[in-house]
Amino acid sequence: MEKAEPMPPQMVYRQRLEEHRERRSRDEKLESLLGNARLVVFLAGLLMAWMAFGAHWLSPWWVAFPVIAFLILLPIHDRVNRAIAHANRAMAFCEKGLARLEERWAGTGEPGARFLDEAHPYAPDLDLFGKGSLFELLCTARTGVGEKTLADWLLAPANPEEIRHRQAAVEELRPNFNLREELALLGANIPPGVRLEELSHWAVGPRILNSGLARWTALALAILTVLALLAWLLDLSNRWPFFVMLALEGLFAWWMSGRVNRVLAPIEKRASDLMIFSGILRRVERKEFAAPWLTRLQSALKTEGQPPSERLAQLVQLIEWLNAKRNQIFTPLALMLLWDTQFAFAIEAWRSHCGSGIHRWLDAVGQFEALCALATYSYENPQDPFPQIVNEGPVLDGQQLGHPLLPHAQCVRNDLVLTTDLRVLVVSGSNMSGKSTYLRTAGINAVLAQAGAPVRAARMKLSPLAVGATLRIQDSLQAGRSRFYAEIMRVRQLVDLAKGPLPLLFLLDEVFHGTNSHDRRLGAEGVVRSLIGLNSIGLVTTHDLALADIADRLTPHVANVHFEDQMKGDQITFDYRVHPGVVRHSNALALMRAVGLDV
Repeated sequence: MEKAEPMPPQMVYRQRLEEHRERRSRDEKLESLLGNARLVVFLAGLLMAWMAFGAHWLSPWWVAFPVIAFLILLPIHDRVNRAIAHANRAMAFCEKGLARLEERWAGTGEPGARFLDEAHPYAPDLDLFGKGSLFELLCTARTGVGEKTLADWLLAPANPEEIRHRQAAVEELRPNFNLREELALLGANIPPGVRLEELSHWAVGPRILNSGLARWTALALAILTVLALLAWLLDLSNRWPFFVMLALEGLFAWWMSGRVNRVLAPIEKRASDLMIFSGILRRVERKEFAAPWLTRLQSALKTEGQPPSERLAQLVQLIEWLNAKRNQIFTPLALMLLWDTQFAFAIEAWRSHCGSGIHRWLDAVGQFEALCALATYSYENPQDPFPQIVNEGPVLDGQQLGHPLLPHAQCVRNDLVLTTDLRVLVVSGSNMSGKSTYLRTAGINAVLAQAGAPVRAARMKLSPLAVGATLRIQDSLQAGRSRFYAEIMRVRQLVDLAKGPLPLLFLLDEVFHGTNSHDRRLGAEGVVRSLIGLNSIGLVTTHDLALADIADRLTPHVANVHFEDQMKGDQITFDYRVHPGVVRHSNALALMRAVGLDV
């Protein structure tokens, strides 16, 4: 029997969206019915109360029936409301997936701007972070640690073995749509980016409440105060023992307040965040995985006794009990029971017993969420293959490379082959012809490949490469730095990077165009010669046709390619295709005239 073809991602999202819509519609009808039923029961209760206690037509026992009915309807109504909220979140998950597939996702996700370092050798140049960035396209993480792990993978290349393990893990997670949907729906009304990193510092900090005598004193004071209150209410004693106990409790609470606040402040508002943390861990613990990376994550979570998800659930329960003090009706009783102090000791005991594992658990969650983000991208782009990672290089061999941030209809694909034989392509061409996009395409696919993700290509082979670019060099008024000075400092950074353990993929856009033609030609040739000597490969774009002569002097390691344009009437058109050789004309004057300049 032939295996059925998997349903296209867009169809899966649409089908799930319709299912959630229908479920929400049914639940909304039920919610309306239950709301009306509660109102009827409430009004019936008022009527019976008047008939029983006002008109004395009924026995007071009749009032118990609407009260019981109302108490039964209350949790049912609440459960239906939660189901509606769940359906809304599930619909939002499907709509986000469709937005990515229909290429209208830019500006709707997490841009990751906090991870952008302007001094990074390629992050600003390749649109890794910000609105419409690669990070926004990829990131589906619910926690800050998941976002940070994904960002770290994009900002630094992994070694070949690690890349292959990530690829295997992504491939295993790719078809598991239900798992990714479950992760997206964890926690009601909690936005993505839950920050859990501070928990690891809190968990391993020095113990604050370590006095067994103080803990037993708090418990004894609470019990004696309750007994004194009961004795007063039952006329077994007068009020003074109760007030004396309250005074003693107040003094004890004041004496303990500093330490209690230090224990509770970092954690008492984190119950919802920790529920997501626990939910992700539960799914990692319970799934059966085959990929070595995923089984290693599961091994990192193995502990004696209860699994980490259950231990975190215990902490969540303690925090929720602690926060019961916020109920106005319960607040007086909480004060009398030294509620904060009792739970500070309980939470401190949990931290002492389980806190050392939180850093390891967070790391596992971060990696799992990052892998799921890459798996989602792979699932939604089944035509994008995993690159072949080779140990020996440098090599970047891509067939039909495309830019993943460009809409498919506008993405023109080109081949690119850089090896130990042909190390550098000098790319000439007119304005807007596609030179910079060609560089960005090479760079962003190298970043995806070395993060363990699929690439936008028909086929790609890559060796481990450091990446560096000069596509977005800016001057700085505050630093008193011109654009040319900023560029030469970046080029110096890339030369230093080329001296490191990995060969460099350099992407030099309009190299040294801030100086005169003579200095530009000599400087560019010197830099390219130096980078070739440091076992680097790369692309150099230029408007200056004199720079194309570099290829003649550095053959066979350097070759010329170009992008073309054509004038059709007063319109300039581009094919965005790479052609061998040097371009022999410029469209600068034509562009100036096209916008109305008299030149």
